[in-house]
Amino acid sequence: MTNSYSVAYTFESITNKISHPKGIRNDKLLITQYVFYYFSSMWKILKLEFRNLSSELHKLDSKTVTIFLSSTILLTISWYFSNPKFFNEAFVFHQSFSLIIEDLISFSYWFLTDSILFLVIPFFIVSLLFREKICSYGISFGKGNIGFPITVVSIFIFIPIIYFISYSEKFVSYFPLMESAKNDLAIFIIYEFLFLLFLFSWEFIFRGFILFGLEKKFGLYSIFIQMIPFVLLHNGKPFLETFASIYGAIFLGYLALRTRSIYYGFLIHAFILLSLDLIAYFKA
Repeated sequence: MTNSYSVAYTFESITNKISHPKGIRNDKLLITQYVFYYFSSMWKILKLEFRNLSSELHKLDSKTVTIFLSSTILLTISWYFSNPKFFNEAFVFHQSFSLIIEDLISFSYWFLTDSILFLVIPFFIVSLLFREKICSYGISFGKGNIGFPITVVSIFIFIPIIYFISYSEKFVSYFPLMESAKNDLAIFIIYEFLFLLFLFSWEFIFRGFILFGLEKKFGLYSIFIQMIPFVLLHNGKPFLETFASIYGAIFLGYLALRTRSIYYGFLIHAFILLSLDLIAYFKA
């Protein structure tokens, strides 16, 4: 308050000198003193705020901050640079091949790049930066006596749902994502192998890296934390699929924590999407 009052008082005294006839003079020194005093006061305030910010930042848990920042950066890089559209605009060498091979190269770029972003880099962060075992992030079969029965029951529940979806009007045009995979069995197999690798990397960054990494700090709330980016990355897909991903993320998150493994969620997710692709392939 003292600093603010002094600055205001100085400014008022200068204004009075200039506004009165007797004060009209070239008082550059006074103005210079005022400006210097004003900016020095602002500098002291900024230094104090910086010290306060630094003090608050040192209270943060470095592991939690690293998981939030790294996962956000990796997902952002993926959104802008890891997709067939970006690859086709940035590179032209593959356009001399047939359409099927061209598609396979662009989709391979997508799946392999995301596997590096969502699987390889988080692996290194866990192993080298956190100095923790990767098995504590769901890379193990964990509680198989719980995981396998839930997986089997879930698959049986989803079979009639898959059957119902397969009769929708736009089903064949949407599955699989790579259009040319419908026309060649060898290409379809290669595509599905790469797609499963991509799917596993997705499962790891959400239900492994983020979920288990934040569990100690947030407990069951970590399920809802990983749900948010998972659902947002479904935007642009059919409404029912995007809406269902909310419940899917919660279920798969709980399953991962309950079994201490991401394998069972991956198996369920893989069965659903692989079944849809297979049905679409034979229909096409």
